[in-house]
Amino acid sequence: MQSLSLSMSLRSGSAANLLLLGSEARVRRRSRSVVVACASEGDSGSSSTSSFLSRTQTYALLKQQLQVAAKSEDYKEAARIRDSLKLFEEEEPVLRLRRLLKEAIAEERFQDAASYRDELKKIAPHSLLKCCSDATTLGIRVQVRSVYIEGRSQPSKGLYFFAYRIRITNNSDHPVQLLRRHWIITDANGKTENVWGIGVVGEQPLILPGNSFEYSSACPLSTPNGRMEGDYEMIHVERVGSRSFNVTIAPFSLSLLGDDEGCNI
Repeated sequence: MQSLSLSMSLRSGSAANLLLLGSEARVRRRSRSVVVACASEGDSGSSSTSSFLSRTQTYALLKQQLQVAAKSEDYKEAARIRDSLKLFEEEEPVLRLRRLLKEAIAEERFQDAASYRDELKKIAPHSLLKCCSDATTLGIRVQVRSVYIEGRSQPSKGLYFFAYRIRITNNSDHPVQLLRRHWIITDANGKTENVWGIGVVGEQPLILPGNSFEYSSACPLSTPNGRMEGDYEMIHVERVGSRSFNVTIAPFSLSLLGDDEGCNI
């Protein structure tokens, strides 16, 4: 794995700023922040998602072109691209179906909701996942949130760059140590890669009861959408000879069209 260095901000919802600083660790009063990186790529096709992939690739290119036009002060072109993006967002089936699904659930039209959900599964399997997840195993809580990084992506070259932030909180009564990590990374074509490693950024952090360990990481994909999930292997350090246990990292999406409603990290 390669260390990455970048700075960016989470610009949606109430997200806090996310700063990636290579391998530099920052120690806080109740949490520590460090950075790691992963890589994944895929090249197989999938007819069931090809149309959605094509649209999201177009969307990514438009966003990149808008950034270039604004930077070069070509405001007439920037306005044209902005209008194209607005039209895309209004007509994109995934965004439309997601909106209809939420409305149907709120109005208790569950048969309609099931229909919208099935259609979303058909055209964009990853779209039902939020870009965040939250899971607790034996008192160890793992929260994750992902975001698409336009400035580091190159859609024309098939490179889509995502960052994500992880907070591990020890809500148990015992100190634990993170020994190993395991990620399952799946791109929009269904290609899956397993990534294993010792600790994070060369450390095997000790997390005391009531404390948190927090870090930020980045993962490039060759498709504009995907998903990640995995687990941490941990051990109760105060128990001599105790067996290690796995802490779940619940699935979350890597997506240009990520749904971050309800994400608090």
